[in-house]
Amino acid sequence: MESTWTVRELADEFDVSTRTLRFYEAEGLLAPLRNGTTRVYAQRDRARLRLIMRGRRFGMSLEECRELIDMYDGAETSEHKQLQTLLDRLEEISADLKERRSELQRTLTEVQSVAAQCRTRLDEIAQGDPMGTES
Repeated sequence: MESTWTVRELADEFDVSTRTLRFYEAEGLLAPLRNGTTRVYAQRDRARLRLIMRGRRFGMSLEECRELIDMYDGAETSEHKQLQTLLDRLEEISADLKERRSELQRTLTEVQSVAAQCRTRLDEIAQGDPMGTES
């Protein structure tokens, strides 16, 4: 018998709210079975949620996650195309992250420079030179 999970179990495992899972269901990303009013998530839903969470962590939109997940569900799509599409997107994400890291490094360098100027000025004031000039 295939393993199943309740909405709470899956939410706890992936550290998301049950509302998030219901949203993904409403968006057609997850399709739990029903046992009365209770949602029952199968292995397929769990695997899809894992891919969604990874995609979101990588900065992908839900639509991008959907495209990649749907590609894996479609029997007509070759594994080569699936992997190439994923690799292309991962390379874009990597380039974006490298650019953001570079921007953050520039900002950090500037912050450190201004902090050093503040320390220098504080030292001047502490040594009795409130105008920053020597007599």
